[in-house]
Amino acid sequence: MGSLVRRSVAVVFALGLVGAACSSSSDDTTTTAAVTTTTPAVTTTAPATSTSIATTTTTESSGAVSGLKEVRSAVVRIVAEGSFIDPEYGEISNAGGSGSGFIIDPSGIAVTNNHVVTGAAFLQVFVEGEDEPRNAKILGVSECSDLAVIDIDGTGFPYVDWYEGDIAVGDEVYAAGYPGGDPEYTLTEGIISKERADGETYWASVDSIIEHTAQVLQGNSGGPLVTPEGQVVGVNYRLRLDGTQQWAISRDEVAKILPELVAGNNVTSIGVNGTAFTADEYSGMWVAAVESGSPAANVGIKGGDIIAELEGLVLATDGTMSDYCDILRSHEATDPLAIEILRFDTEEVLEGTLNGDEELTLAFSFAEELGEDVGSDEVVSYEYVQVWDDYDLLVMQIPTEWVDITGAGWVIEDSDVGYGITAAPNIGAYFDTWDTPGVFFGATEIPPEGVQFGQYLDYYQYNNTCTFDGSYEYADPLYSGAYEVWTDCGGSETAIVNVEAYPESEDFVVFVQVQVVTDADLEALDVILSTFEVVID
Repeated sequence: MGSLVRRSVAVVFALGLVGAACSSSSDDTTTTAAVTTTTPAVTTTAPATSTSIATTTTTESSGAVSGLKEVRSAVVRIVAEGSFIDPEYGEISNAGGSGSGFIIDPSGIAVTNNHVVTGAAFLQVFVEGEDEPRNAKILGVSECSDLAVIDIDGTGFPYVDWYEGDIAVGDEVYAAGYPGGDPEYTLTEGIISKERADGETYWASVDSIIEHTAQVLQGNSGGPLVTPEGQVVGVNYRLRLDGTQQWAISRDEVAKILPELVAGNNVTSIGVNGTAFTADEYSGMWVAAVESGSPAANVGIKGGDIIAELEGLVLATDGTMSDYCDILRSHEATDPLAIEILRFDTEEVLEGTLNGDEELTLAFSFAEELGEDVGSDEVVSYEYVQVWDDYDLLVMQIPTEWVDITGAGWVIEDSDVGYGITAAPNIGAYFDTWDTPGVFFGATEIPPEGVQFGQYLDYYQYNNTCTFDGSYEYADPLYSGAYEVWTDCGGSETAIVNVEAYPESEDFVVFVQVQVVTDADLEALDVILSTFEVVID
């Protein structure tokens, strides 16, 4: 066989040496299969400006902290409890992700990262000097700027001010927070090493980034980067795992959207905690969790989904959130946006409109397409089981009732063509009559001289016993080609659906034939065509 491909149900991001500066833990982890991806960087620049940020929302005057040692009283540890679907480990139930944050107003308004809080069922905030956590609610988030504003229960909190001077290379800075979920406060020293660094990553798309040398560890996400006077110049969110580089979202970036977040509005966000990825066959936004009541939740997006397209544009082809965020920044928060979703747990492609009136719908279903034209209603539904051929190269799901199975190969006129698997309640009846459903799935390498497209569709013709219903374009996340429908076979309501398709590499061809006798077989047709796969390790 040629270079074959795998339809994966999970994706691992190869973070290399760069990662978000947050940490998480779980007592209940489900592990799934994975493929490896890489994340190239995209360079952007932003003007260097000195920006003043209005931080307080009340007239209460406790006064901002006045020095580096006092910053500790305004920095908080945040534990976000919830269930997430991780691309590497699968479903993680009742997990506690840990990050940092800092209070900017005595009423309890605090800043942190979007990836720390979005999708959590509830937040626990640990305030300096208190043994018990406080609850907090999310006011507003920005997926693209990786910022969030929360409101901590209570009032009269110490808070920090924003630095109002120029941010320059060589300035002394300190990273404050609670790395690793440790309840012990940490402060590290460094300097600004770059005023405007690249802010395009797989979990954010930020225009104004500060690179610095104050050591940041997992769990520092959302904590402040401060001056020796205790004033904030940025929000820590990213690090090299070897400790040689750290990055913070610049005060200037925060200034653009902070008032909106404090007012309770989301900015460049549809309500997902997501990360971009790219692989050989797919790219898009992996959704780890969804915020209740958000545009994403309202249209039916779930944890584990992949946002493949937005407004017709294929997302994350470079492994970053750049295109996704450019689209969001080009539209109002309430604008309708066309969206396409890959849902691997059900092997479906779904489509819909964000901020619309309808939930996601199946992009294509043979059962819906053929409708009442084929099949009788003798059987209501099937249960399904996964089956392989004799060489463990072909796999698909079939009804449990189709117990007669052979995976010996694909034979045409006594000649071995390639690998094949056949399943039916009775294979002899499937081949010889029109009243028994069944499936054949074959695959063969394309030889150097090539295979003419449509060759196998042309070979399997039923002009003498069926009515030709037409030839149509076929496409799924792995294969594309064409399919033909033959109806009224043998004077009955039985139909034959033949599919000939190729992977993007075009080094092998697949052929699938399903005989549809009842309405349940229409459902089986959809299941088969969403699960058949040629697999190689």
